[in-house]
Amino acid sequence: MGPHPAVAAIRLAVRRVLHDLLTEHRTNTTVHAPARATPGAPSGTGARPAPAPSTAVHEPPLVLVACSGGADSMALASALAFEAPKLGIRAGGITVDHGLQPGSDLRADEVVLRLRELGLDPAESVAVTVGRDGGPEAAARDARYAALDAALERHGALAVLLGHTRDDQAETVLLGLARGSGIRSLSGMAAVSGADGRYRRPFLGLDRQTARKACMAQSLPVWDDPHNADPAYTRSRLRHEGLPALEKALGKGVVEALARTARLSRDDADALDTWARQAEPAVRDAAGLLECAKLYALPPAVRRRILRRAAIEAGAPAGSLFARHIEEVDRLITGWRGQGAINLPGRVVAQRQGGRLVIRQG
Repeated sequence: MGPHPAVAAIRLAVRRVLHDLLTEHRTNTTVHAPARATPGAPSGTGARPAPAPSTAVHEPPLVLVACSGGADSMALASALAFEAPKLGIRAGGITVDHGLQPGSDLRADEVVLRLRELGLDPAESVAVTVGRDGGPEAAARDARYAALDAALERHGALAVLLGHTRDDQAETVLLGLARGSGIRSLSGMAAVSGADGRYRRPFLGLDRQTARKACMAQSLPVWDDPHNADPAYTRSRLRHEGLPALEKALGKGVVEALARTARLSRDDADALDTWARQAEPAVRDAAGLLECAKLYALPPAVRRRILRRAAIEAGAPAGSLFARHIEEVDRLITGWRGQGAINLPGRVVAQRQGGRLVIRQG
């Protein structure tokens, strides 16, 4: 008799991601391997002498899981612990203590203990200080990813697995829609993201209930973060009030439809980003300045991507650069009436000068 269907589903999702990581790792190792000279090659031919045989033992590659102790990440940790050894991969776990609740350090220690009981090594807790920029949710997320980046570098891991589910994806799409964001925001979370593809999300095709059932089937204890039910947080209100109301009004299948919207939007956004990268050199003059007439000739979606890239390159923080900022800059091209400079986040200024668009630090 095989495993519970939910357990089988989470293991299959993780197995696919591990196969991808292993393939990429082998490819990168082959590409960057030093060339070895043919034994016996005569000197003076430019051939490099073959190095002496190495006695070093190379450890198997390491993959980490970010685990809060909740059902999604505990299910992910269990699947990684089961699948990784079969592929010759080491499995480790990291839990981040945000310090936002009393006893959070003790809870983090409990999560580490559970990870070790699953056989994950290394398994560790990392404490972070959460700032205030962008609101509590964004600040906690920034601190968490900074800690995960540092852990990945410290341990030399291939990647960090994240337990975001299809339900999380649907919530992300709705939040982007409510903000009036563009198609990139509506594309939600990518299955592969971060520098060098370091973050992987195996569960984006699975719902939250599947992860919880997998934990129950394996008798895995889980911790339900009270913040996830706190109406003070926007995502919590959306999860417990917004989505249920949508399902009541529109019927079941809203989560699946929103996740599908994310996939389709991501394909479109990727295509437009590529178009913008290819078009950008042609709209710059010999000095590298953007030419307004050539920008005007581009489709708005492509033009605004070029403007956003230029603002970020000039020093505007990507997280603080919103659609309204880019629309104001765009009007210097499409609605030029002699208006003055546009102030952007990061003390960046955009202004039109002699048919050129100049974006630079003020």
